[in-house]
Amino acid sequence: METFNDIYTSYYRRAFLFAKSYVHDEMAAEDIASDCLIILWQKMKETEITNVRYFLFTILKNKAFDYLKHEQIKLNAFENIVNLHNRELSLRISTLEACNPDDIFSTEITEIIRNTLDSLSSQTRRIFEMSRYENYSNKEIADELGITVKGVDYHIAKALKVLLISLRDYLMLFF
Repeated sequence: METFNDIYTSYYRRAFLFAKSYVHDEMAAEDIASDCLIILWQKMKETEITNVRYFLFTILKNKAFDYLKHEQIKLNAFENIVNLHNRELSLRISTLEACNPDDIFSTEITEIIRNTLDSLSSQTRRIFEMSRYENYSNKEIADELGITVKGVDYHIAKALKVLLISLRDYLMLFF
């Protein structure tokens, strides 16, 4: 009866090369060849095997087949993950392409301007609104409200200063 070392010495190299020719991975081929030789040895202890080489290569074929099927499953799973990632990435790109900062910030900026103007005195707010929203000239505002043009300039400058402070975080968007 042959020992395991005899079997290993006689068949390892051929088993390794056979497995490697299919799996194309040296470490996996080494594992497959070793596992198959162990299985062969265990079967030889249980029963008499008349054609050892045939039996070994049948085991090798099945182990290599199982390995390749497992690799195929891993590759399919990886491809699914990559496809999912690509779809997600495409969605994020298209969402970002459709994103318009003006739409995002216009409502917010309008709200800040409205709140800031509401915080001003009624005269400063009225003068600023007449100048900016109703397109009155400083002279027309002065005549209508009965104040000097310098007074109109003062109130507009005061309103602009407060607005600049309120909108300082958004000014970089305009530049």
